[in-house]
Amino acid sequence: MNKKTSSNLSLTRRASLVAIAASAAALATFAAPVASFAEDKSIKVGIMSGEDEDVWRVVAEQAAKNGLKIEAVVFNDYTQPNEALERGEIDANAFQHQPYLDNQIAQHGYHIVNVGYTGVWPIGLYTKKYKSVSEIPEGASIGVPNDPSNEGRALRVLQNEGIIKLKDGTGILATVTDIVENPKNVEIKELDAGVVGRAIDDLDGAVVNTDWALKSGLSASDRIAQEPIADNPYRNFIAVKQGSEKEAWVKTLVSAYQNDTVKAEFDKVYKGTGVSAY
Repeated sequence: MNKKTSSNLSLTRRASLVAIAASAAALATFAAPVASFAEDKSIKVGIMSGEDEDVWRVVAEQAAKNGLKIEAVVFNDYTQPNEALERGEIDANAFQHQPYLDNQIAQHGYHIVNVGYTGVWPIGLYTKKYKSVSEIPEGASIGVPNDPSNEGRALRVLQNEGIIKLKDGTGILATVTDIVENPKNVEIKELDAGVVGRAIDDLDGAVVNTDWALKSGLSASDRIAQEPIADNPYRNFIAVKQGSEKEAWVKTLVSAYQNDTVKAEFDKVYKGTGVSAY
């Protein structure tokens, strides 16, 4: 997601594991030269409101050099861009990672595929009370996002730091019921992704998505642990309706994002909290 996910997903968390297994072949490759269009071609791309609007203004400038006109369609609800893409109201979207899309496909039957990565926003453990993980006390309260894709992500951060242990074989959609060891008897509080960071003063710690951390007034100095970036399954990407992957404009769109000019704007806008992932 760039980064946020909706807390109102009704899908049972286990059901989406099936969709995840089927998603490995979703990414198309773009070895062919970038297409230039004799006459301007126009497309609509769904993005989320906020910092990404600045990034996509630069993407649009890059695409225009090759005759592709991009109209950014801005959404505020993370459940809407995939529905709009499935209905043909937009031609592409760029806001989500694969676990989130897999959930959406399993729930709604969408025919949407990943065609090119954009960035990753590493999730981290934040606290206003302690300087390191080792200082977290017995019985501490730690908040995590309560939506399927991000709760498992958050619990893995806690596992990596030795705070909990999940049962063997648990997938990326782990829940608190999968915790088999909790040596400090920490209390895991499941909260909406947009709330968990803002609740930091009432908690000993919270695992927060980077974008929500910024919006909650948290900074890198409040972060005492972070998920690894290498081979991160939560890289965001550009998505299109299945069947459009090989269209010439798709290659042009992806190339318009994956270049040094856009990376410079991305780095400026996200100030190191997001990392280019292509």
